[in-house]
Formats: sequence, structure tokens, C-alpha cells
Amino acid sequence: MTQKSLDWLISVDDHVLEPPGVWLDRVPARDRDRAPHIERDSTSECWVYEGKRIPTTGLAAVAGKSKEEFNPEPVTYEEMRPGCYDPRARAQDMDQAGILASLCFPSVTRFCGQIFLEAKDREFAFVCLQAYNDWMIDDWCQAVPGRFIPLVLIPLWDPALAARELERCAAKGATSFAFTENGAPLGLPTLFDTARYWDPMFAAAADLGMVASIHVGSSSQVHRIAPDSHFIADESWGAVRTSAALLALLFSGILTRFPGLRVALSEGGIGWIPYFLERAEQVLDKQKHWVKKGLHYRNHAGTDIDLENLDIRALFKDHIYGCFIDDIHGIASIDEIGVDNVMCETDYPHSDSTWPDSIGLIKNRIGHLAPDVQYKILRGNAERLYRFTPAEPPFLATA
Repeated sequence: MTQKSLDWLISVDDHVLEPPGVWLDRVPARDRDRAPHIERDSTSECWVYEGKRIPTTGLAAVAGKSKEEFNPEPVTYEEMRPGCYDPRARAQDMDQAGILASLCFPSVTRFCGQIFLEAKDREFAFVCLQAYNDWMIDDWCQAVPGRFIPLVLIPLWDPALAARELERCAAKGATSFAFTENGAPLGLPTLFDTARYWDPMFAAAADLGMVASIHVGSSSQVHRIAPDSHFIADESWGAVRTSAALLALLFSGILTRFPGLRVALSEGGIGWIPYFLERAEQVLDKQKHWVKKGLHYRNHAGTDIDLENLDIRALFKDHIYGCFIDDIHGIASIDEIGVDNVMCETDYPHSDSTWPDSIGLIKNRIGHLAPDVQYKILRGNAERLYRFTPAEPPFLATA
């Protein structure tokens, strides 16, 4: 039985609503008008960058509101709980929910920095991307040391430049970067690219121990059940995107080429993982022989990976981490998924969040497991994966 405290968790998927000064405080004065900035009128405000006007949806800032008050209409910073954008206020909210540490994805840039990929001036976009990374490492994380795991962005349009940015950020203490679940909708090569577009970036990540954190929705694509389906139906189908990312990783050869690479599937849930691992093994067993002969079926691409020696379970165990907010079915399958490959999330301040009941809910879900397994899920796996030593808990959390 472990003697380590089970009263605190580490959330590997939360979100920050960037404060207005992120770019204005870091780019040269002459460039402030073309960096991402807030513009306000008498009734509203939005981010502006390269002519795009980007309001903040109310569903991204529901902390402090009841479910009955959720609303997708745009909100202003004055209407948000300060923990959405202020690291010290965030830490106080974390204390309330038993969240010892948090990894935060960006908001206005979208989950893996797509706003900079879409920029007309990519040279200046890279300046802005680096400004974000410096703010995340030096300001957000250092405002309350030991409470935030630094997550940085990469220039998706240039993997060699991305590798250099990973090196720069790793030297400053970052241990993870945001990556896309699927490059195709963004106009980028996929993991299956025969020219191996992403290899320079993945090589650097593996060498540096930088975890690729892949957030659901980071392809800027929303899967729809039907053209006229509504939000609740489509949102319930979210795991389709994360399962696709998992299968791409397993069958692309990326993980075998870069054995040091680790990937976290953020906000994707875990209950579906056993099925897709099983299905992947079934398809591999039945279909690999004709595929190995170089034959093609309809418009599917061929592959040069070693299908004969491809070990689906080993690849998953050695490289992939599933992340969940509240997943009863996944916890029931924890032994099949692997107790070393699961981490928890709270999704603060989004509308899926468990805050402020985070530690109480997850302890209710995993309380029947052995204490050492509970500790791994609550924080141990995150500490190991992100090479992160959290601050000492400020007090004894309560369920």
C-alpha cells in the first residue's frame, strides 16, 4: 500500500483564456497592432489578428456557473471568473478542487496554434508563437511555481523550425508541446506521409523527452453525425477523432522510428481504447498478408511499415497515454488499458469540467482500486510522463 497522498490530482488537460497582454507585452511596439490583441466596443470584445475577429465563447469560461447558466454566446473578460486568465486566481480555484497541478492548452490560438499556421505573414506568426511560449513558461507557470506544467506551441508549417523551437523551450523547462490530431484538415501532411514531413520534429521531441499532447479538436474539424445533427449528438461522438489519432500513430511507423516519443491523447476519454486496440489487432491479423504484397484496395495507400512484427499492444503501452475527465466504463477497463497509461483531467474552465468537485468525483470513480493504482491515475503517471515535480499541497484537500 502506498503512503503517498490520494487527496490531490494533476490535471493534464485544462485551458487558459490568454490575458490581453500576452502579445502586447512582448512584441515590439511597432507590431502591437498586428499581433493578437483585444478590441472592445460598448457591449462586446474580441481578439483581432490578421483581420480575423475572434470572440470568446461562453462555453469556454463556465467556471463558477451552474449548468443551467451555460451559454455559448460570447463573453468578455469582465464576465469571466478570474481563474480563467489569472494564474494566481487559478491556483486558488485549483486548491478548492484538489488540483495540485495543471497543464493548460491555449484558447485564442486554438489547441495547437492553428491561428499561426493560417497566418499570411508566417515570419511574424513565428514571433507571436514564440511570445506565447515565453509567456506560458516564464509568466503563467512561474507565477505559482510547481502548479503548472508548461505546454508550448510549434510552427506546424516548418518541422525543422519546430524542432529548433522545441529545443529552445526545453532549455527553458518545457516538457510538452501541442500537436494536431490530424494534419489533413489543416492542409498539412498526415502521419502517413511517405516523405516523412514530421520526422524532424518528432526526432527532436523524442530526443528531448517532449511529450506530444494531442487535444481532441486540434484538427479544427468537428465531426458531424449528419448534416442536420445538433450539438449534443455530435459532442457525444467526440472520441471518433481521438481514436483516429491513436490508429494513425499505431500504423504510421512514427512510434517505431522514434522509440523515445510519448503521446498524450488529451480530452479523448479512455473507455473506447480497449475496443480499438482489439479491432486493430484483428484487422492486422486478417489483412496484413495481402497488404504486405503491395496490393491496393480501392483508393487506400500502401505501407512500407513492418506489419509482420507490428505489436499493437506494446506500441500503445510504451508510447500512448489516455486521458479522461469522467469515464466510468474506462475505469472498469483499467487493467486492459494499463494502469501506467492513464491520466486524469478536469477541463477547467470549459463546460465539460468537473470543477469544483474534481477530487471528490474522481475519488468516487477510482476508490475501489488499489491505493498505488489510484495514485498513478491521480498524479503519479503525470509526474513521470512530464518529468514534473509539483509543489507541496498547500493544505489537506477534502473530497
